[in-house]
Amino acid sequence: MRELTISLLTCIFTFSGGLYGAAAVIPFEINAGFAINNPIDQAVLDSLTEHQIAPANLCSDAVFVRRVYFDLIGTLPTAQEVRKFLGDKRLDKRTKLVDTLLARDEFAAYWTLKWCDVLRVKAEYPVNLWPNAVQAYHRWIFESVRDNKPYDEFARELLTASGSNFRVPPVNFYRAIQGRKPADIADAAALTFMGTRLKIWPQKSRQDMETFFSRLAYKSTAEWKEEIVYPDPAQTEPLEAVFPDGTKIKIAPDDDPRKVFADWLIQPDNPWFARAMANRAWSWLMGRGIIHEPDDIRPDNPPANPALLKYLEAQLVQSDWNIRHLFKLICTSRTYQQSSIPQSDDPKTQALFACYLPRQMDAEVLIDALCYLGGTEVKYSSAIPEPFTFIPDEHRTIELADGSITSQFLEMFGRPARDTGLESERNSHPTDVQRLFMLNSSDVRKKITQSPLLRKIFNTGKGKPREMIASLYITILSRYPTPQEYQTIEKHFASRRNRTGEAAEDLTWALLNSREFLFRH
Repeated sequence: MRELTISLLTCIFTFSGGLYGAAAVIPFEINAGFAINNPIDQAVLDSLTEHQIAPANLCSDAVFVRRVYFDLIGTLPTAQEVRKFLGDKRLDKRTKLVDTLLARDEFAAYWTLKWCDVLRVKAEYPVNLWPNAVQAYHRWIFESVRDNKPYDEFARELLTASGSNFRVPPVNFYRAIQGRKPADIADAAALTFMGTRLKIWPQKSRQDMETFFSRLAYKSTAEWKEEIVYPDPAQTEPLEAVFPDGTKIKIAPDDDPRKVFADWLIQPDNPWFARAMANRAWSWLMGRGIIHEPDDIRPDNPPANPALLKYLEAQLVQSDWNIRHLFKLICTSRTYQQSSIPQSDDPKTQALFACYLPRQMDAEVLIDALCYLGGTEVKYSSAIPEPFTFIPDEHRTIELADGSITSQFLEMFGRPARDTGLESERNSHPTDVQRLFMLNSSDVRKKITQSPLLRKIFNTGKGKPREMIASLYITILSRYPTPQEYQTIEKHFASRRNRTGEAAEDLTWALLNSREFLFRH
């Protein structure tokens, strides 16, 4: 790693996320008032006013295009896409872009990845779905997201599925659990669909919840690793059950208790179901739940903004459980479009959503971005368990179905193990090991020196260094350099004289190691 590259890292202005003040920081934000785009903004502004916290400035177009690409489709925008958006003069261009991204294929791929984390889609220990079931389950989840299946239908199909794990994909919900006792299944159902951890409930309430999953049976077939999940026909007595809201019910012997529970759960007035999903959606896009953590809903962990959560719940129900509608509402709000540079040093700033919460990119998204810039592919495979699994080279990492198939990079950058379904399994906190890798990795160096995309840009530097600098910035950071950055970089290029190629590599390495590249902001 050249010393001059480190020097560039210290000279080039990169995102810090720790500044606050009245003036807008160019090129990251616009000095604009907090306009009310939809009721989300009114609920947030009312809360901030009550706590005397100023909201952040509006993020710039360059920040917005990069942010919404990563948040909605897990993909770095191309230079052409950024230039097109920045050159668009329509007042509603941000809304138009959100609509476009929600309809792209990458949206389904990325949000399938997020659901696979929650649903523990993994072939190997300790979940042991096995490869055939993983592929079937992943395909079903992908098609559900792609087709915008209503969330109540999605949940009900998972909770009530019976049959072969190979032929009825949602059956794998009951296999992707570490244990097959009613208590284990109830834990998974409560965490996934109610956003709560059953172990903190009173013992009687836990036992009542377990009742709905007490008549489930499993049996193997002659096909390798196939398993049938079904209601146990040996149970012939009526079942006394109590819903989590305290309502008692008697379940007939020929009724599946899971279906009784699912019918109760997905009712519009259910106190758990819409709340958990609305809170989870907000957390996915904003980096923090209104109830934090998003899967730790309990009486003594109240929402930071009850009015906001209530509005999102109502919107989810009124839209016929359309999660994509919820995403659009959030992404088109002024709250989401705030700068990540706060205007207050109040410790409640992030919890009350007075700015966009910066956070490191998901491991899968980061490696895909590096591969796009480097013109390379990652080879993923798994020799265990049989049959051997080989992923086509052209597949992006966000399309990986199996949580067991991994790499040193993915593990280093916090990809979840998919053992528990907890959101906290994904670790997006930066580490020293990650920084050392980015600064010193021969793989990153090869991406820079051998990339067809980057070499094409480098070649323009021989006669037009300023054009080359601008192209690198908009390709890697999705924005143009500031005058100060031009000055710093041109000074470095001048010191290199006839070694423009090396100077261009220095700049590229510096940009790839900046927080501005590594973080969603």
